[in-house]
Order: sequence, then C-alpha cells, then structure tokens
Amino acid sequence: LIHTSISITSSLFEIDVKMRRVSYFYDAEIGNYHYGQGHPMKPHRLRMTHNLVVNYGLYRRMEVFRPPRVSPATMTRFHSDDYINFLRVITPDNMQDYIRRLQRFNVGEDCPVFDGLFEFCQLYTSGSMGGAIRLNEDQADAVINWAGGMHHAKKAEASGFCYVNDCVLAILELLKNNKHHRVLYIDIGIHHGDGVEEAFYTTNRVMTVSFHKHGDSFPGTGDILDTGHAEGKGYAINFPLNDGMDDDSYKSIFRPIIGKAVEVFAPDAVVLQCGADSLSGDRLGCFNLSIKGHADCVEFVKSFNLPTLILGGGGSTLRNVPRCWAYETAVVLGEENTIKDELPFNDYFEYFGPDLRLHLPVSNMENLNSPQELEQKKIQLLEGLREIEPVPGTTQIQTGQVESQLNPRGINMEVVDEGGTEEDMADTHPDARVTNLMLGHKEHPSEMY
Repeated sequence: LIHTSISITSSLFEIDVKMRRVSYFYDAEIGNYHYGQGHPMKPHRLRMTHNLVVNYGLYRRMEVFRPPRVSPATMTRFHSDDYINFLRVITPDNMQDYIRRLQRFNVGEDCPVFDGLFEFCQLYTSGSMGGAIRLNEDQADAVINWAGGMHHAKKAEASGFCYVNDCVLAILELLKNNKHHRVLYIDIGIHHGDGVEEAFYTTNRVMTVSFHKHGDSFPGTGDILDTGHAEGKGYAINFPLNDGMDDDSYKSIFRPIIGKAVEVFAPDAVVLQCGADSLSGDRLGCFNLSIKGHADCVEFVKSFNLPTLILGGGGSTLRNVPRCWAYETAVVLGEENTIKDELPFNDYFEYFGPDLRLHLPVSNMENLNSPQELEQKKIQLLEGLREIEPVPGTTQIQTGQVESQLNPRGINMEVVDEGGTEEDMADTHPDARVTNLMLGHKEHPSEMY
C-alpha cells in the first residue's frame, strides 16, 4: 500500500512537471515600432510587458526564444500575394504612388503606414508561427507570444490595427500534415475575432469561439446566429455581450461554453487570443473585467492540459496591458500565487503609478448584461454545440487560395535562443534593474502618450 501511494505521488509529480514546459517568444525590436502620434495601438506595451516578466523572475521558468523572421512566401499560406507584396513595398515616403492600393487593401487610418511596417508584421507573426512549430514538435506544452493575436486581418485587407493574421497562420501550421487534426480558437478580446472566424468559416477542423461586445462596436460582426457554413456549420460560436461585463458574469458563461466545446469538439490543440481591451478602464473598451477575471480564462483553458498557444491582441491602456499579460504569464507557469502584488522595480516603474501594484480595482460601471439574458444565450449556444458532429472527421481545408491548404510549403524556422538579453543580464546581476540603456534599445519619444 505504501509503495502504491509513492508510485501514484511520483506519477502525479512527473505529470505536473511535464505540463509546465512553457516556451516564450519575444524579440526586443518589437517595441521600436510606432503606429503614429495619438494612435491607440502601441507596440511599446510589449517591451513593458517583457520588462515585468523579467523583473518578476518569471523568465527563469520558461524557455525564451527570439524567432527567425518568417518569409513573405509563408505569409501567403493565408494572405494573397498582391497584399503581402504591397505590405513589403509601402512606406511613408512612397504612399502617394499607391493611393488606389491603399484604398483596396484598407491601409490608411486605423491601419496606418509607418516606418518598418512589414518588419513589424514579420516579428509578431514569427513568434506565433514559431510557437506553433514548438507545439507540433512536442517541445512545449504551452507557448506564449504576447506580440501576436492580430485577429482582424483578412486575406487581402488590413483591419482593426492588424495587417497580417498571425492567428490564422499559426492555426494552419498546427494543422499542417495532420500534426493536429482539430484546433480550438478562443478569443477573449472585446472585439469579435472576425478575421479568424472568416478564414475557417466553412471547415470543421477549426472551431472558433468568440466572446465580444456586439452591436455598435467594431467590427460589427459576430452575431449569435452566425455559426458557420457548409462543413463548418456549427463550428463558429459567438457570444455577443453588452457593456459592463464583470468577472462573475464572464466566468458564468466562459467556463460552461468552453467546457462543452472541448467535450464535443475534442481539439488536439488550442489557440487562445488574450486581448486586454476587455479589461476595466481600457481606452477603447467597455467591459469591466479585472486582471484576475481576465486571467481566469487562461487558468480554465490551461486545466485541459492541451497543447496551447497563448497570444496577445488588443489593449489600449498602456499601464494595464503589461500588468495583465505579466500576470497571465505567471498563471501559465502556475506562479500566480507566488508573485507579489507590489510591482518590482523596473524600467517603466513611474508609468504604473500611482498604485505601483499589479492588480487594480475595477470601475463602478453598470453591467448591462442581465443574468437572464446571459443564461438564455448560454443555453442557446450549448444546444447548438450538442447538435454538431462529435469529434469531426479530418477533411482538408482551404482558406481561399492554393497555398492555404493543409500541406503548404515547408518552413525552415528553427527557434533560436537569444543571447545577451534582459534574462542574461538579470542572471548575471540579480540585484540590479535591467534597463533599456544597458541593452542599447531605442524608444520612440511619443510612445508613452
């Protein structure tokens, strides 16, 4: 009996250790790009997030990688050749020569042309593709790329601050050569994940589940009656919500819907888009989620022990996004109870003031989602999930062009560890704060506003 108890304990310990293989993708150059003065999307938030991850010591529990940049040809697995070629050549200096194409590809206002636009797209896409490859090769159980999650981009159109849809490309990589037969995509940003849903609207190999503000909110899609088409009928799940969504209400719908989706669809892998624009106080958002409420979704998805790619997304309040994603990094690692609420001293310490704490109180805004309305929508979606084919077959999918099939051109993209980074300096000087000046990083002067 004693021997049996020891064996069981040992096995559980081995499983626990195995499930904590976490890879983390980050390129220090990502924070150098700037959408323009006053634009709500600020890539600099990624540098702030990474700075918190480093100064909390979370990087020690992960394998940290800087991915090689994906090629333009790889991007055409989903996007059109004309669109990718346009992104490669357009610059602020030659915009006047491409007026018609700017209109055709919806590049201009929400999705401006800025210096290094295509390189920026390569950086955030490379992390998501690299993460999918790590999962395909069983080198990690969870992969984090906070630079990713650009879920609005279409096959030949920029949309909602997004140019290249790394979510779609990562899902195609996960499905390639039947490495994973079925992928569940979950979107908890405040805006509907329209680009991902549209890409896989007619297939049963990918189930998309989106919880989002509906009605007068961008992009205006994601009605509860939009459920897919042809073989994909029933595999697009949309939960439209109203202003003021709080932690308890969100948990009451997220867990039952995702639990049933996993039960019926039986995914081999999960892609979780963690847009932080659903947090309380977001500049463009209207929900009232706390960081812990937002992270509860990550914790629940983690509990299924499925290969999971965790991506960023929206989030326009600069001081909140790094807090959220640093905490969710800790959740993925199982360290959420060990990191302190008091923020560690870091490069951007003053920008987290006046509280200087990880968790902030939510607002007192009214929750316009009544329990009765949420329950009615939940029942409707659960009934829809019961009607779909359990564990659907593995038909080949196509997202719109030949290169988008499940056996696309090969990609030579070995992940490489990054030397001379914040992690190395933090290990060498554990009592010193790692600064951008030490690392030689430049910052755009207006990125903090």
